[in-house]
Amino acid sequence: MKTDVLKIDSSKAGSIDLDDAIFGLEPRKDILHRCVVYQLAKRQQGTHHAKERNEVAATSKKFGRQKGGGGARHGNRAAPQFRGGGKAHGPRPRSHAVDLPKKVRRLALKHALSAKVADGSLIIIDEAKFTDTKTKAIAAAFEKLNIGNALILDSSIDEKFGLAARNLPGVDLLPVVGANVYDILRKEKLVLTKAAVEGLEARLK
Repeated sequence: MKTDVLKIDSSKAGSIDLDDAIFGLEPRKDILHRCVVYQLAKRQQGTHHAKERNEVAATSKKFGRQKGGGGARHGNRAAPQFRGGGKAHGPRPRSHAVDLPKKVRRLALKHALSAKVADGSLIIIDEAKFTDTKTKAIAAAFEKLNIGNALILDSSIDEKFGLAARNLPGVDLLPVVGANVYDILRKEKLVLTKAAVEGLEARLK
């Protein structure tokens, strides 16, 4: 499919052919959901831990009479029912990661790109370069392109462009090697440079 290419000042810079096998699929929510769950589960630290009965520093001396106390015959203050005692079956450090085949992850990235095309949220620019490092200047340029909440992908992040855009609260910058389903879907717009399109097509073919 043919798509217009814009310059950073919002003027036209020609057009580009997008591969239908990557950008023209019918988005499948089930595949996108599986990949988002995979990403979010994998990034959890899993360092949660509660002290159990054998880890609590408490007396193990019998603290009451065997008979006549009117209650249970306890012999350890570390028991879970006492204040300061160990947690019964508490959380342990573990990995939250789930398995997802590489083919499904690649397919999910194609569907995420296709979803942005389908709802008209994809913008192609010729290059992500800027002559100034002022945030105000690049914010004005983005306003002309109707970019407020967006992910910008390029083959490599230009230093001046990165400095100018990094303080914009709704804009994220990523090199094309870091393209992922979650970051693409959570932003309203996806902005790709021509180099990023070439990189994605080479990666996903």
